[in-house]
Amino acid sequence: MTEAAISCRELRKYFGDVKAVDGLDLAVERGECFGLLGPNGAGKTTTIEVLEGLTAPDSGQVEVLGMNWRDNERELRERMGVSLQETQLAEKLTVYETVRLFRSFYRNGPDPDALLQELSLDEKRNARVGKLSGGQKQRLAVACALVGDPDILFLDEPTTGLDPQSRLQLWEVVAQFRRQKGGTVLLTTHYMEEAQRLCDRVAIVDHGHLIALGTPAELIAQLETRNIVEFTSEPALPASACADLPGCHGIARHGEAWQLRVDSLAGAVPRVIDIIEQNGAKLVTLSTHEATLEDLFVSLTGRELRDN
Repeated sequence: MTEAAISCRELRKYFGDVKAVDGLDLAVERGECFGLLGPNGAGKTTTIEVLEGLTAPDSGQVEVLGMNWRDNERELRERMGVSLQETQLAEKLTVYETVRLFRSFYRNGPDPDALLQELSLDEKRNARVGKLSGGQKQRLAVACALVGDPDILFLDEPTTGLDPQSRLQLWEVVAQFRRQKGGTVLLTTHYMEEAQRLCDRVAIVDHGHLIALGTPAELIAQLETRNIVEFTSEPALPASACADLPGCHGIARHGEAWQLRVDSLAGAVPRVIDIIEQNGAKLVTLSTHEATLEDLFVSLTGRELRDN
């Protein structure tokens, strides 16, 4: 286990009868950006809190940088940065005072002013935390995670609430952390574009279990096709209506719609319309897109990756 930057084996964490994490094995290589994906309640946040040393596991083995939380807590805190899903900061402090406070907790780290500029917070330097927007607070939380010059960065839903421009800026911050320092990143996200853009490998978890692991391209390839046709009709058709569609590799429910994984859009779309008409139904919506990690999750579990 000591070769990996972060690793766990047979990790379990229960809350009463709820098995939040149930025998999970993971290994994140040094310098890797590793994505942990799954719907709300899948066990992502519990897993990352155990790896961060914030929650004690019920059983299993955890190592970070070849060390464990029982014997090396102080050293590990010096070498990791954490941005929680929800970070509660002192609302009366200014942005600069907050970053300077967090910087005082560590022996080494960047200049607070440089960090504020990097996270596009320099214009809010003297603003009180309580007056910041949700996206600005999220960027401030990431600044506080970077202020100790960590070797490992834990980011739990880091771009929630950010506008597209701020999200791109944060992606560049993550890329720069890896490029300049060779840092390791463990990321949870509901944004599939984010996972496919940033992550070298991705683990998909559901009900505390690992159900898929690999590079984004490898996982999407499990669908056997990169084309998705999604439609709704009135009345709704049973899945069996499309069972014999040529070039179709599977059908799954996606909300009120059916999703078909097909070889050719040009061949499948007219055939889908024919099937709807032959069953005496009316086409309500029809769309196509390239397969994503979310499509893989739907095909594996029948559930959506992101809750509505």
